[in-house]
Amino acid sequence: MNAGSIFLWEMLGTAVLILLGNGVVANHVLRKNNGHGGGPLFVNIGWGFAVFAGASIANPSQAHLNPAVTIGLAVAGKTEWSDVPIYILAQMVGAIIGAILCWATYKLQFDDHPVVEETLGVFSTAPQIPNKVWNLVSEIIGTFVLVGWILFTPAAKMGEHGVPTFGNGALGYAGVAFVVLVIGTSLGGPTGYAINPARDLGPRIAYAFILPLKRKADPNWGYSWVPVVGPIIGGVLAALVFLVYPSAA
Repeated sequence: MNAGSIFLWEMLGTAVLILLGNGVVANHVLRKNNGHGGGPLFVNIGWGFAVFAGASIANPSQAHLNPAVTIGLAVAGKTEWSDVPIYILAQMVGAIIGAILCWATYKLQFDDHPVVEETLGVFSTAPQIPNKVWNLVSEIIGTFVLVGWILFTPAAKMGEHGVPTFGNGALGYAGVAFVVLVIGTSLGGPTGYAINPARDLGPRIAYAFILPLKRKADPNWGYSWVPVVGPIIGGVLAALVFLVYPSAA
């Protein structure tokens, strides 16, 4: 696939992912919304299906939507290293666009929300107990599960007498959505489970620029490296395990 196609589909898919993912958080957090106070499960379900929607759109580019996935696949030999910068740039641009569209959708609610400190959480993650080492560990583990599932899940293949054997890979993007949902419900409590550098950094950048000063909190740049570095480490570790045990897939 040429670079232009990779960029286009990854950008579009990531934009939809972030629009819908940040959107469900906005619906939960901001007052005067039909979904206000929907709760963590409400948010996790929304993010799971946001992954399904974004990945389905980005199918032509193999739907990475996540620099940690892209780098993990490159380490595992399933993506060309020359394509990695294109994927990551498209994912970052798409994430910023999706965050801006989310803000536009909920502009009146952002303007009306009385607690500006809560608005950053619509866009980016934050730890419940700040401790960068253990927050990093949480992100590494969550992303390891995601990228490990992508690499190790068995694909559908033909069995005896032409009868197909359906592995977990036959679930396609729905399977990834289920995995993201269970990561959120099981591992997302400590840090909000970014598990995706573009998902956190892109919206954080958008937040810093599109909301007026009096309507936003500090973007918390001091923490912003954790949901970037942690997922990348988790993705690389999953790929290294795959390289040691490739026959398990």
